[in-house]
Amino acid sequence: MPPKILISACLLGRPVRYDGKGKPLHDPLIERWKAEGRLVGYCPEQAGGLPTPRPPAEIEGGMNGEDVLAGRARVLEVTGGDVTEEFIQGGKKAVAFAREQGCAVALLIDGSPSCGSGFIYDGSFSSTRHPGFGVTAALMRRAGIEVFSDRELGRLEARLADLA
Repeated sequence: MPPKILISACLLGRPVRYDGKGKPLHDPLIERWKAEGRLVGYCPEQAGGLPTPRPPAEIEGGMNGEDVLAGRARVLEVTGGDVTEEFIQGGKKAVAFAREQGCAVALLIDGSPSCGSGFIYDGSFSSTRHPGFGVTAALMRRAGIEVFSDRELGRLEARLADLA
């Protein structure tokens, strides 16, 4: 059986993002993987207990998910609320779910303080991006689950061919 793909639920169009919306990824590869039953949607932020909608959150100080896991940074809402623990718990649940479902790889939305893998925002809430990855992406990597962003579908397709 071909490997399954854990995918950010928002990329499937589910209204789980902080703003209560989805961000569907329209691509023939997504449609094919969906038809093959390979996509397993998951939202780590909701799994961590955060409501939808919720205030936007970013990792403070230009840090990344590994910094959060090491206790060097927090995930803060624009309102000042500390949601670090919810992000960590949601990421751990996402890893457990991915393993349970037999997902060899994860396709996660870039920019998110949970799911970002190429870039995240710097914690200033000024739309300033920097290279980095979120909490869930860091936990996935630690667990040996390869992470791909929504901008890397071609690379993901090539990797899936290697895994088949």
